[in-house]
Amino acid sequence: MYNRTMKNKILVPEKLERGDTIGIAAPASPFDLRKFKRGIDVLESMGFNVYIPEGIFNRNGYLAGTDDQRASILNNLFSKKNIKAIVCARGGFGSLKILSLLDYENILDNPKIFVGYSDVTAILSALFKKCRLISFHGPMATELGSASKRTKHAIFSALTSQLDFEIFSKKGTSLKPGIGSGILLGGNLSTLCHLTGTPYFPDLKGSILFIEEKGEAVYRIDRMFTHMKTAGCFNGIAGLVLGSFKDCGSVREINKIATGLFGEFDIPVLAGFAGGHGKENITIPFGLKATLDSGGKLLSFEWPAT
Repeated sequence: MYNRTMKNKILVPEKLERGDTIGIAAPASPFDLRKFKRGIDVLESMGFNVYIPEGIFNRNGYLAGTDDQRASILNNLFSKKNIKAIVCARGGFGSLKILSLLDYENILDNPKIFVGYSDVTAILSALFKKCRLISFHGPMATELGSASKRTKHAIFSALTSQLDFEIFSKKGTSLKPGIGSGILLGGNLSTLCHLTGTPYFPDLKGSILFIEEKGEAVYRIDRMFTHMKTAGCFNGIAGLVLGSFKDCGSVREINKIATGLFGEFDIPVLAGFAGGHGKENITIPFGLKATLDSGGKLLSFEWPAT
């Protein structure tokens, strides 16, 4: 049982076994039903049972139901003892709006695997800040049907294994060689930027920071990085990993921005990691200690967390 007096203790969810049940949440935008069905088929083909709450099909404009409805579904999924993991249906927008409605005491009492990315970065961050719970930055249900073989293998491996593992970034680029260790945190840049100054933004000091983005112009990426740097968000980080920046313009320009903004920090920097909105989205655990060897293009993790 998690001891609330142990403020620095990392809360590790139990790994999945074949036959375990995964619940589906929709904390943000509505989703395509055909893509959703294909994703559920993938999870079932992996040997898992899938629980689909009726309310996730709600629509409220650009949201998958009202804030209360979306938060209630997620709180209920955490409460159910037979639900061993939660996978989000889609990102979009809306996760930030329910952070104050989540029952963090309930989550502390019922820790379990939680998977999502993009807009769901807000929840990943809140789970670590409020509960010190390891969560997973990885593909969502509506994407699994068209996901690459490597993406599917990575999520299955991450959810079912507690062994040490490492990810070699074959197409990665070392912007600044070096080795650094720390808890892996981060996610979608624009979402993290909008979390700045809220009670849900995690302390990044000593962390390996992972960042990805989609559909933002280069100058906006520069502006968000600059805003967060000026706010002191990056002070003391131990390393930087840049994932995919899909539809964001020149990758070379983005790498140049990162090199300039983080140049004063004595940290390893790796670009081109296969995580985020790109063709491949490798599942990685946020809240778990990681070691980044940017020169070797290697990101490795330590199980179990301590």
